Formats: sequence, C-alpha cells, structure tokens
Amino acid sequence: MQEELDSSSLNFSQDSLLLLNVSLAIIMFGVALDLKMADFKYIAKNPKSFGLGIASQFFFLPLLTLVLVYLINPPPSVALGMFLVAACPGGNVSNFMTHLAKGNTALSVSLTAFSTGFSIFITPFNFALWSGFYGPTADLLKEISLSYADVFQTVALILGIPLVLGMMVNSRFPNWAAKATKILKPVSILIFASFVVIAFIGNYNLFLKFIGLIFLWVLGHNFVALFSGFFLSKLGKLSLADTKTLTIETGIQNSGLALVLIFTYFDGLGGMAIIAAWWGIWHIISGMSLATYWKRITETNPRLATQKG
Repeated sequence: MQEELDSSSLNFSQDSLLLLNVSLAIIMFGVALDLKMADFKYIAKNPKSFGLGIASQFFFLPLLTLVLVYLINPPPSVALGMFLVAACPGGNVSNFMTHLAKGNTALSVSLTAFSTGFSIFITPFNFALWSGFYGPTADLLKEISLSYADVFQTVALILGIPLVLGMMVNSRFPNWAAKATKILKPVSILIFASFVVIAFIGNYNLFLKFIGLIFLWVLGHNFVALFSGFFLSKLGKLSLADTKTLTIETGIQNSGLALVLIFTYFDGLGGMAIIAAWWGIWHIISGMSLATYWKRITETNPRLATQKG
C-alpha cells in the first residue's frame, strides 16, 4: 500500500490551483493589515523568546522531522511532504490560538510576521537542506529536478508581496485597514476552507484508502512540532505565556503554502499532497484543543501566566 501511495496523485485542476493561490494571498494581505512596525520592534526588546521561537521553527522542527523520518521510514513522497511542511512558516491562525490560550499575542504576531517574511528565503533553503539529508527524498528530488529559484519566486508572490502591501496600506490608511481586515480574514478563510472541502470530495476514495497511514504519520509529526516549541521554551525557562506561544507557533504550520508548492512543482504527488492536506485539518484540531486547555488552567490559576520554566 505504501508503494501505491508513493505513485498516486491527487485530482486537482489548474482552476483549483489558481483559487488556492488567490485565497492564500488574500489571507496574507488580511493578516498584514494588522501588522505594524511595532510588531517587529518587539523583537529587539524581547530577543530571548523571539530567538528561541525562530530556532524552534526553522531549525529544531526540521531536525526532529529528520529524526522522525528515519524512525518511521515512510514512503519517499510522504517524507518529502513532511520536510516541506516543516520548512513552511507558521500558520496565520496561530495568532488567534495564542490569544485564546492567553499566551503572548505580541510575541506570536512578531514570530508570524518574521517567519512569513523570511520564508521567501528560508522555506526553499530548509526544504532542500533537510530533504538532502535523507537518501530516498534526495533521490526523489533529483528525479523531479526541482528549480529552487522558481520556488523562491512562488513564495514571494503568494506571501511576500501581500505582506508588504498589507503593511503599507495599514501604515497609510489605518482606519480603512482595521475595517477591511474584519471582512477579508473571514472571507478568505471561508474560501480556503471551501477549497479544502472541494479537494477532499474530489479525492474522497484516495483519502479513505490511505487515511489510516496518513493519520498516524501526521499525528506523530504534529506532536514533534508542538514538542519542539514546548521543549525549547522550557530549556530557556520562559514564562508560561511565552511557552504557550512558542508551542503553538511551531505546531501550526502554513500547510496551504505547502499544498500550493506541491501542486505547482510536484504534480500533486500523492504522499506529499495527502500529508499536507491532512496537516491542514489536524493542526487546527490539535491547536484549538491545546489552546482551550491552556485557557482553562490559566483562568483557574492566573499566577501560572508569569511563572518561569
């Protein structure tokens, strides 16, 4: 069955790909309308928490992903999907989850803004680097002959340009930006959710066939991502609020970006696409569950919020 998953591909039209690209760009633009230069200045004032957050997102998670891949030995296409998800920036919904969990929202926004902006360079680099450390995925990439310059261009178009434009609009027209983001965010997320549902229906039999394997792989990978942020926070003896933030930021990945890259450059390669698609569903479930749990324990004992380590 694993070999069959490796050779399968998802049914996905060019129109659907265009819709996915547009919805991600709109989501990014809506998020950027909330961003201010003060969000980046926060970094200079809180270097320890921010530094650990970046290390967790862009080094520790890919490293643990490599370890997990060696342990579970999945099909090459699945391993490639795991490396790609780990190389993507944090998902935009992480800010909402951090706020719900009563974490450090300012830190969350700063990490999301930085990771999204620099993902133009870091995502292609990290994907190539860590995929090259595992023989089967390195061989698969050679067969595909992926152009990382093209990947850089795609990430810049989908994330970089909307990010810059959104921040510029917010700087010049703050009142309009505040009103627009309230409309853009729910509309764009609804479009993206509709896309996921349509894609799921169009590939229902394929999902049904492989969900047993995919569920366990994504469950393990998402746990590794959450653990990455939690472990480094404890190692750095951060407050509970910052620990929540780093855990959620690392555990919520921009799987939508991963899907765009998969359908653009890998022809919807089965293992990659199903891993990224299920990640997009599961990390919402795990993130919301964790945020709700932390919200309850913080409300029960408010002193925990400032407790170190």
